[in-house]
Amino acid sequence: MSLTIAYLINQYPKVSHSFIRREITSLEKYGIKIQRFAIRSCGTELVDEADILELEKTQVVLGIGKIGLVVSLIRTAIARPIRFLQALWLALRVGWRSERGILYHLIYLAEACVLLGWWRKASIDHVHAHFGTNSTTVAMLCSAMGGPPYSFTIHGPEEFDSVQSLSLVEKVKRAAFVVTVSSFGKSQLYRWCDRSEWSKIHVVHCGVDDGFLDLTPTSIPSEPRFVCVARMSQAKGHLLLLDAAVQLAREGLQFKLVFIGDGLLRNEIENAIAQLGLQNYVELIGWASNGEVRQHILASRAMVLPSFAEGLPVVLMEALALSRPVISTYIAGIPELVEPGVCGWLVPPGSIEALVTAMREALQLPIEQLEHMGTKGRSRVIQKHNITIEAGNLAALFQSSNENLKTQEIDTPSTVDCLNNPNVEVKMLN
Repeated sequence: MSLTIAYLINQYPKVSHSFIRREITSLEKYGIKIQRFAIRSCGTELVDEADILELEKTQVVLGIGKIGLVVSLIRTAIARPIRFLQALWLALRVGWRSERGILYHLIYLAEACVLLGWWRKASIDHVHAHFGTNSTTVAMLCSAMGGPPYSFTIHGPEEFDSVQSLSLVEKVKRAAFVVTVSSFGKSQLYRWCDRSEWSKIHVVHCGVDDGFLDLTPTSIPSEPRFVCVARMSQAKGHLLLLDAAVQLAREGLQFKLVFIGDGLLRNEIENAIAQLGLQNYVELIGWASNGEVRQHILASRAMVLPSFAEGLPVVLMEALALSRPVISTYIAGIPELVEPGVCGWLVPPGSIEALVTAMREALQLPIEQLEHMGTKGRSRVIQKHNITIEAGNLAALFQSSNENLKTQEIDTPSTVDCLNNPNVEVKMLN
């Protein structure tokens, strides 16, 4: 029997969420019907044609407006008063200890009421949210009102920075199962969750699709070029990378450093480039389509991403899949993918000296050695981050969860059964 799964993300499609699109597409190939839902839209930022097509398939909760939210809230409170009060109490409890406060969680409750109606009409069997933030909060509140069971994928680092304020333990406890994208992420949930919950926590890697895996590896160009693909935020280490670039330039090394991405830090990055005199060394591209990103990676000697906080960056998988070595940091799940000296370099986060050394080596190593590293990296991605295989693992979790739910429904006697069958033990609730 085919399952119908609702995917819920705060913003979808989104430039930086191509890995979710790949996951959905791969799940559909396994015969699972996926319906896309987002809390809010960022459609005006989209540059990739595949994302624009996804936008047409996605229902946006806040698209119904404030009046629609209020109407859904009132309608649900009247139709399901007990369930609604239970969900309201849950929203107040998690909202009280959150950074966003109670008002935001009342809005999440209203959003859950909207989705409760939508999901009933669509006969949704299960809900899967990405990120343990507000999208999972909404899925949890909807489930508390009698909506479908839910699961969610934890990425990090935001969730691990705010475990208590996000009520992450509560979300794990109420979920059918939980996915992490690395063993590191799994260990962080183990830190906080009771051991009785450990069995529901599974590692399912993000991955790359045939658009990367089917490409015939190309030779690394002789041009001394690095590429950094990342949202422009403090956590990604762009400013540290500029400091490293200054030292390399002072040594007389010739290179080009290409930044792909955008974000709140862009103005500061532009000012730093001017102040450090790096105009001839650094190029800012902005957001680019998947195809453009691939071409920039192929035009480079190495991908460099000196992050301070991460989950497990998909761009590193993409670079390795294209047989390009990577330079990154010893944090979170990155060492599970990048083996130093084999397919790239790992440096201590925040160390300009180590970053300079790694970039200098990437500039000075023979092309043949870089290509050997790239080949090793591609092999690791094929083994561990093929999205078709990883989606199959996730599909198995959906199927198993659905079967377990049906077993519980069969094993749990109804009220009529209890009254008509004297052999059924009835436990009275106080």
